[in-house]
Amino acid sequence: MTKKKIAWVTDSTAYMTKELLEHPDVYVLPLAIIFDGQAFDDGIDLTTEELYKRIRSEKEVPKTSQPSSGKFEELYRKLKEDYDSAVAIHISSKLSGTIDSSTSGKEMAGFDVEIVDSYSMSYAITTLIQKGMVLAEQGKSAKEIQQQLQDGAKRSENYILLGSLQQFYKGGRMSGTSYLLGNILQIKPIIRITSQGEFELFQKVRSEKKAIKRMLELLANAYEKSRIDQVQIMHGNVLDKAHQLKTKVKEQFPNLDIFIGEISSSIGVHAGEGTVAMIWYNDDK
Repeated sequence: MTKKKIAWVTDSTAYMTKELLEHPDVYVLPLAIIFDGQAFDDGIDLTTEELYKRIRSEKEVPKTSQPSSGKFEELYRKLKEDYDSAVAIHISSKLSGTIDSSTSGKEMAGFDVEIVDSYSMSYAITTLIQKGMVLAEQGKSAKEIQQQLQDGAKRSENYILLGSLQQFYKGGRMSGTSYLLGNILQIKPIIRITSQGEFELFQKVRSEKKAIKRMLELLANAYEKSRIDQVQIMHGNVLDKAHQLKTKVKEQFPNLDIFIGEISSSIGVHAGEGTVAMIWYNDDK
């Protein structure tokens, strides 16, 4: 049997579109969500609805854990039988140890895996997978794809309105000072993921309305300088808020394609129910 050329590997922080879910060459390893010592595979053992329900009822902030190197090794050994190589695109190495596990797994399996640090999460990873598939159709090798995607990873912009300051703080994603200020003064912080793949308190805004206005300004600034094909609005169990934001974006950018999707449980653990984020990729004009 002739081997297929490239397999695509990612983790469960990536948003899986219908096309990617049904794609025969796409493989996803889930992060674990840990409640009181019990581990659940993200998207398999625990849905986002179940996650938020459990957090509301138990008042416990769970933890997340990357897939083990052994799980990656097992996957890569299987892929080695059917593929020449793989391109693995993962959550930022500054936010998770998933890339380390993936790297160890490929070395133990002895399989040619080209690893991309997305410097991000969620739909930013999805965009890189989609762009990689286009490059593969153009005949690029796994190594060439990795190089182009790694160069392009810093082109994504992510702005996040957290649903829960408390969860973000307890998950170790925010300093005690920032949490205290946000809590006492009722500040609505805009969080972004920097081009180095780290969370940053980008701006403190007094209300959600002002925060949305500021995010639209940031989109407008990027739209002037770059070609933006699509804006993704990601949410944590607040579809109505996502649609309200879509309406505002459409009013300002009537020709812009807008996608609405839900953040994964492994992201919801830290960001919280009620989170709304805007993500886009800055292409050359």
